[in-house]
Parts: sequence; C-alpha cells; structure tokens
Amino acid sequence: MSTQEQAQEGVSIDAQKEKLISYCAERHLEVVEVIVDDGISGGKYLSQRPGGQRLIELVSTKKVTHVLAAKLDRLFRNSADALWTIEGWDNKGITTHLLDVNGMGLDTSNPFGKMMLTMMAGFAQLERSLIKERTKTAMQHKKSTKRKYCREVYGFDINESGDMVANEQEQATITLIKRLRESGESLRAIASKLTELGIRTKRGGTDWIHTTVNSILKNSIHANVAS
Repeated sequence: MSTQEQAQEGVSIDAQKEKLISYCAERHLEVVEVIVDDGISGGKYLSQRPGGQRLIELVSTKKVTHVLAAKLDRLFRNSADALWTIEGWDNKGITTHLLDVNGMGLDTSNPFGKMMLTMMAGFAQLERSLIKERTKTAMQHKKSTKRKYCREVYGFDINESGDMVANEQEQATITLIKRLRESGESLRAIASKLTELGIRTKRGGTDWIHTTVNSILKNSIHANVAS
C-alpha cells in the first residue's frame, strides 16, 4: 500500500496520514510506504512530482497492490490522466482507494467503485476548469483597474495600497520597445539594443533577453502605452 497526497485546506498532513493508516488497518492492508508531496501542485502529472515518481516506482516494481489517496484531484492532473492511470493500475492488479468521497471510502475493486470514480474524474476536471476561468477573470479585472495581480510588472511600481503606479522611466522603455518592433526589429535585436543602452530590467540587471521583450509586448496591461 502506498499513499500520495498533499495537505488539504484545514487538514494537517499528520491528520491525513492517521486517517489513511486507520483505513488500512480496518481493511487489513499492510502499509508499505507513506508518500507526501507537500507543497507540490496537484495539477502536475505524477511523473513530475518527487513523491509521484516514488509512487510510480513502487507500482512498476510490483511492491504495492493498493494505492490510497485522500482526494482524486490531488492524485491526478485531470480526468483523462486519472482514468488512463487507474486503468493501467487495474490491469496490473492494483486497487485504487479514495478516502474522502462525501465522508465515505471508495475503491476500484468493484464495478460500482469504478463507475463512481469515472464520474468523479469528470467532475474534478470541471472544477479545475471553473477555478482556472475564475482566476483568469479575476486577473483581468485587476489588470483593468491597475491593481497588483502578480509580484512585479515592468512599467509599474506597487504603492502601499496595492495599486499599480506607472514608472515613467520603464514606460519610456516600453514605448521604445514598441517602436523598434513596429520598425521590423526582431525580439533578439530589441533585447540586444536595450542591453547596449544599459537600460535596466525590472530586477535591476542590464542583460535583456528576447523572452522578456516578448512578454512585455504581449501583456495587455501595456496596450495603452504610446508607441
């Protein structure tokens, strides 16, 4: 048995471990290893997480026959990932258990459990999509009202109230970037020009790269900066 889970809001990792271990004891499952991916996004594939890599290793070497997790959306990136991975585990004789399903446990050892998991995977994907859309909308609103929406934005400073205030020197650089681009200069050529002029980046350096120039040109918050 192996577990793979991050801390949920209001629930400590220790509490989750205790719940998972108790579940195993009730079903006479031996705990092989407890894996914690603390601070790692559930939006990443298992292979992209340290704990997930360890879980894959345990499964591929057939050291476990059951995989437990507190919630589906903390174990898999999306519905397709969940269904594809769990089907692969089923083919290897590995049962997947989810503990937090409206206060009940669920496993894939029976047709009902598999059906419920398929439905849950779809709803989990819907929830992620809705959260992403709400986040995008909130960011766009902050941009339009010149409120801080990330750590730093070239062309602006943040005052004590969290408002974005135009940095005149950086705004002038944005105007220069736009004019060079409109004249046909490549992103790399613009970056080289800024470096030659000794213009400072947002972090205080003078070495510009084309990706920084591109991000400035694509940021909608600079749409009204004169060119």
